[in-house]
Amino acid sequence: MTVHVTNRDGEERELEALEGWRLMEIIRDWGLPIKAECGGACACATCHVYVEPDWLAKLHPPLEEEIERLDDAFDVRPNSRLACQILISPELDGLKVALAPDHG
Repeated sequence: MTVHVTNRDGEERELEALEGWRLMEIIRDWGLPIKAECGGACACATCHVYVEPDWLAKLHPPLEEEIERLDDAFDVRPNSRLACQILISPELDGLKVALAPDHG
């Protein structure tokens, strides 16, 4: 499976993704600049990404905890999600996201 991640310079990378892993872990492990300060505990907003609109319906809806964390993020958009809350599954093969701006 793969995911497509556009970095902050506008460059798209195709990353191999393993089922059951968090999107944040995949982005981090491939060396892209994602802070993920809390390590995936949904306690910060430093893994903020923008999900391509065509993919939003394939994701589970954000839980209240994620919505509250996004309130702490910068430049939140309707397609904003936290990468730590997106678990890779076969349905997400080909997922496209972009890293949100880093304001910290």
